[in-house]
Amino acid sequence: MDSLIVHELAPDVRARIVRPMPALPPALDAIVERLWQQAAARMARGQAGRLFNGRVFSADAITATLITGHLTEYRRVVAQYEQPALFAELGLRPLAVCGVLRCAGGVVFGRRHVDAIYQAGMWQLPPAGSVDASSVGSDGGVDLGHQIGVELQEELGLPPEAIAPPRPLCLVEHPGTHVSDLGLALVTPKTGGAVLAAHRLSGNSEYDPLRIVSLTELPDFVARLGDTLVGSAALFLRSAGLLRA
Repeated sequence: MDSLIVHELAPDVRARIVRPMPALPPALDAIVERLWQQAAARMARGQAGRLFNGRVFSADAITATLITGHLTEYRRVVAQYEQPALFAELGLRPLAVCGVLRCAGGVVFGRRHVDAIYQAGMWQLPPAGSVDASSVGSDGGVDLGHQIGVELQEELGLPPEAIAPPRPLCLVEHPGTHVSDLGLALVTPKTGGAVLAAHRLSGNSEYDPLRIVSLTELPDFVARLGDTLVGSAALFLRSAGLLRA
């Protein structure tokens, strides 16, 4: 937890594309492709889903009010996951939106698939996912609210209109992977039972199990998870006022 880098955010924080994706030298591109194929094969064997080489946002600079960066291939991000030393050459800081979803029954937690490409088998706060090209406007602006809505629909089966407008919490950068998690407080009037039912009916298989943790149970639950809880999660819960330091 101490090694995490925390960036405070303004309520109106924005993100923007400011430069094109750089080309890779052929030798480096070959390494990226080899690592990408290895990761894809491992996921397929574990039935954890299929990898798609879309474009995702990588942060170049982070301030309280503005996150600037560029779109990069997801295969480059995966290669850096697989071989963190490649950060020296790739320099990627993938930006992810991470919801702290509070429903009428408590806070939503989920355990990631044991063969997931990133943070396999760990507990986290869904919905969460990389910021991708679908949330980038023609002017280069990034709609973070749209991205968390996409993740909400895909992962939990809940439509974006099921939540109030997201509230930025803080941004947590993981030094090992350089993933930058942007926490967003989410609130829905739905009951915990309704959230679980939506997940069973329309959500994907990224989390098994999905659990609703009451506010009274929350401190003990987080303590029991220990190192199996994604490091940024406790920081987001504290920033949202749901967990004491």
